[in-house]
Amino acid sequence: MNKITAAITAVGAYVPDFVLSNQILETMVDTNDEWITSRTGIKERRILKDADKGTSYLAIKAAEDLITKANINPLEIDLVLMATATPDMQVSATGAYVASQIGATNAFAYDLQAACSSFLYGMSTAAAYIESGRYKKVLLIGADKMSSIVDYTDRTTCIIFGDGAGAVLFEPNHEGLGLQDEYLRSDGVGRDFLKIDAGGSLHPTTIQTIEEKRHSIRQDGKTVFKYAVTNMADASEQILKRNNLTNEDVSFLVPHQANKRIIDATASRMNLEESKVLMNIEKYGNTTSATLPLVLNDFEHLFKKGDTIIFAAFGGGFTWGSIYLKWAYNKQ
Repeated sequence: MNKITAAITAVGAYVPDFVLSNQILETMVDTNDEWITSRTGIKERRILKDADKGTSYLAIKAAEDLITKANINPLEIDLVLMATATPDMQVSATGAYVASQIGATNAFAYDLQAACSSFLYGMSTAAAYIESGRYKKVLLIGADKMSSIVDYTDRTTCIIFGDGAGAVLFEPNHEGLGLQDEYLRSDGVGRDFLKIDAGGSLHPTTIQTIEEKRHSIRQDGKTVFKYAVTNMADASEQILKRNNLTNEDVSFLVPHQANKRIIDATASRMNLEESKVLMNIEKYGNTTSATLPLVLNDFEHLFKKGDTIIFAAFGGGFTWGSIYLKWAYNKQ
């Protein structure tokens, strides 16, 4: 019997309607369009304005988009993996709620959190379940309502993040397509450089933590940028070397959309031409767990069966890595 590999067979996505442009941000904090664009590549980001809707809403919409486009029965889904850094609430798994809401009542579900690397790690997890032969359909969703943890008086972070969700379906493949290799890493040295300080078990919520705005995301921008540039590029280079791939072999790079300069550095290290580097950061900003599937959804029309696609991401913790995947279908 041929070896089972885990292939992406469908994609879906959702972004909210409200567009938070650089021009609007100029009225909120001391910044301007030229400064934001030159340093990040971001022009606008989508924001879920409804106060009564959380990350689950985004995830459900993305999953429903995939289910509709792929014409699959939700009852056939075996597992729902929810990659997110902004679950609806603590303890109660957002993934379990999402699975129930989309009708995947035969599936088990749970959340996976590795900051901006959540979806990348989720790809590895989904593939392992498929390759084991135990499950046939694994739905991986990357979704974050980053606006729920951003301080819109902090100009260093509010310009970066947006809300959104994307989903992919992993299924068994016997043609050698799908996930080929992974190079995943982490280093706890990053714990203090990109975080939400309060609200966890180390610093539980108090009146003081709220007054001090310790429940919003903070980062040491220069340190995070330095680590991200080095490690995302290194991981991508390592995955090529390990698989004896050259820049000519790579069809597309699907990088985490955090900062255009980080993406450019990674592409340069891989010696890739611009047309192979997929970016939509100017439209959505950094949607954390949703960036990779949003890129897949936006550029799905370009992919051909057998294409070599390299994924790369870097996130808080620190977490980072790269995945080598062969695309499994042509879009109808």
